[in-house]
Amino acid sequence: MANLLPISETDGYLPIQDHGLIGDGATAALVGPDGTISWMCVPRFDSAPLFCSILDRNRGGRFRLAPEGLRESAQRYLEDTGVLVTEMRTRSGFARVTDALTLRSGADLAEDAPAARGELVRLVEVVEGEVDLRVEILPRGGAEAERSTSGLRIRCRRFPELDLTVTSSLPLGGLQSAHPLRKGDRFHLLLRWAGGSHRHALSRVDDPLQETIDVWRRWARHISYDGAQRDQVRRSAITLKLLDHFENGAIVPAPTSSLPAEIGGTRNWDYRYAWVRDAAFSVYALRRIGLREEAWGFLGWVLDAVERQGRPQVLYTLDGVGAPDEREDPQLGGYRGSRPVRWGNVAARQVQHDVYGEILDCAYQWMSGGADIDGGLWARLRPLVEAARENWRHPDRSVWEVRTADRPFTYSAALCQVALDRGARIAERFGHPGDVGGWRAAAREVKDAILQRAWDRHSGALTQHLAGGDLDAAVLALPLRRVVPADHPKMKATTAAVAERLSAGDGLLYRYLPDRSPDGVPGADAAFVLCSFWLVDNLAWQGRLEEASELYERVCARTNRLGLLPEQIDPTSGAFLGNYPQAISHVGLVSSGVTLDRLWRGAEDELEPGARMGLSRNEAGRRGP
Repeated sequence: MANLLPISETDGYLPIQDHGLIGDGATAALVGPDGTISWMCVPRFDSAPLFCSILDRNRGGRFRLAPEGLRESAQRYLEDTGVLVTEMRTRSGFARVTDALTLRSGADLAEDAPAARGELVRLVEVVEGEVDLRVEILPRGGAEAERSTSGLRIRCRRFPELDLTVTSSLPLGGLQSAHPLRKGDRFHLLLRWAGGSHRHALSRVDDPLQETIDVWRRWARHISYDGAQRDQVRRSAITLKLLDHFENGAIVPAPTSSLPAEIGGTRNWDYRYAWVRDAAFSVYALRRIGLREEAWGFLGWVLDAVERQGRPQVLYTLDGVGAPDEREDPQLGGYRGSRPVRWGNVAARQVQHDVYGEILDCAYQWMSGGADIDGGLWARLRPLVEAARENWRHPDRSVWEVRTADRPFTYSAALCQVALDRGARIAERFGHPGDVGGWRAAAREVKDAILQRAWDRHSGALTQHLAGGDLDAAVLALPLRRVVPADHPKMKATTAAVAERLSAGDGLLYRYLPDRSPDGVPGADAAFVLCSFWLVDNLAWQGRLEEASELYERVCARTNRLGLLPEQIDPTSGAFLGNYPQAISHVGLVSSGVTLDRLWRGAEDELEPGARMGLSRNEAGRRGP
C-alpha cells in the first residue's frame, strides 16, 4: 500500500501532477487520486474529448468512481504496465480502484498493429470496512442513458457518432448512482465505444484486465537498462509507449491539450498530433534501451506522410495528413481559468527546417543498428538531404515554434547539418546515388557558420540565431546531434553560459528568456524539463561525470509519485505545467541515464557516434565511486 495523502485542490482543480496516465495505443486518459477520469478522447488521441473536466470542472465532463467522504488516497502502477491503481480511504473504509484501457489478448506491442479493444475497465475492491461508492458518467455536452440487457446505452448530444455502452456488475439506475459496499465486495464497470457485441461476460471482467497486464509485461521484458534510476527509466519507457499510436508508429508529444505553461496565461497548446521532432526524439530514446521496432515503425510512418504531403511538415494527424487549423473553444474556461482552450495547432502551417535532420538521423540510427537502407527508401530520403542543403540559410520558426517573424535559428541550421552529414554517410555506406562530396562540404560550411556567426564574444556563447541574439538552451543539443563536439571550447563556454544565465534554480533551466528573445506570445514561461537533461549530457561528455550525475538525480527527483514528468515546471512552487505527461521530458530522462551509465562504465564503444564525439578516451573512461 502506498502512502496515502489528503486530496488537495486549488480553484476546484487537482494539481496537474496528481494524475496518472492509462492508455491502449489508440487513446489515453488521465485519472486523478479522487477516482475521476478528467481527460479522455475517444476513439483516438486526436479525437474530441469525451471527458475534459481538467479544462473546465463544470462543463468539461468526467467519469468519477469514488467513495463518498473521501479523505486521502494514493496511486501506483502495477509493475511494468500501463495499469493504474488508486487507493482511497474514508472514515469508514478503504477501497481500491484499478483502471485500464484494455489490450487484445496476445497482442505484440512491438508490431505496428492495433492492440486496443476500445474499452475502459474500472474495477473497485473494498479492502476494509464499508464505503458508499459514487458513480458519475457525465460526458461533455450532456448525455442520456437508456437501459439495455447488460447495462446502459449512452447517447451523447455532442458525440452522436459514438456508440457508448456501459456494463456493470451492479445495476446502474442512470448516469449517476450510489452503491453501498462492504469489505470483500467487488464492483466493476466496462465503458465501450468500439461498437459490436459485448465479448466479456460480467463475471469474467478480470480476463481482459489480466490479459492487458500480460501484454504490457511481455513488451517490458525488451527494455534493456540497469543504470542509475532504473525504475524511473523503465517507467519513462512505458510512458513513451503509452504515447505511441500502435497501429502505425506515430507518436504524440502529450495526450492533452491546453494545459497551461502559466496559470491564468495564454500559452495553452494542443499536443495530440504527431510532431516529427518529438517522435524522432522518442524513438531515439527507445532504441537506446533495446526497443528498436518503434524506431522502424516511426521512420516508415513519417516517410509515408512526407510522400503523401509532398514535403515534410512539422506535424501531422495520426493518419499522416495535415493537422487541423488552430481554433479557440469559447465554451471551456481552461485549467484554473487559463484561457483559451485550443484545438488544432498553428505550428502545422509553420516552416521548420529541423525536420530534415530529424528524419535523416532516424534513418541513420536504423542503419547503425544493422538495418538496410534500400534503393526505394533512399529515393525518399535523398530529396530531404537536398532540401537541407538549399534551406539551411533561410529563416524559419525552429524548435520552439515562435509566433514572430522567421529568423535564422542556430538549431535549425544545425539540424540541416545533421541531414547533410547523415545523408552522406548513408549514401556512402550503401553506394546509393547522391552528391556525397558536396553534402559533406555543405555540412562543413554549416558547422563553420554556426561556430562563427552564432558566436557572440560579449556573451561568450553560441546564441539563438546565426545573426546573433540571446541565449537558447536548444544549442545544448548540438553535441547530442554530432554537430559541435561537447568539449569544443565554444561549446564548453556555451554550456557554462546557459547553466548560469538561463538557470531557474535547483537544476532547472529556462529554454530562453521571452523578454530578451521575444516569441510572439504574451506572458511568462516556466522551466523546460528537457533542457536540464541536455545540460546533464553536456556535462557528462565534457568529463564532468560527478556533476552530471548529481544533476541527473536532482531532475529525476522532480517526477511525481508515479514517475511521470510534465513539459514544464514552475521553479517557485515545483508545480507541473504544460501538457502532461510530456514525451520529450521522458526522452531526456532515458537518454541521459543511458549516457551516464555507459560513461561511468567506460563503455565508450556502446555510445552512439554523436555521443562519442568530443570525448577523449580518458574522459570517457572515468569511473564513478
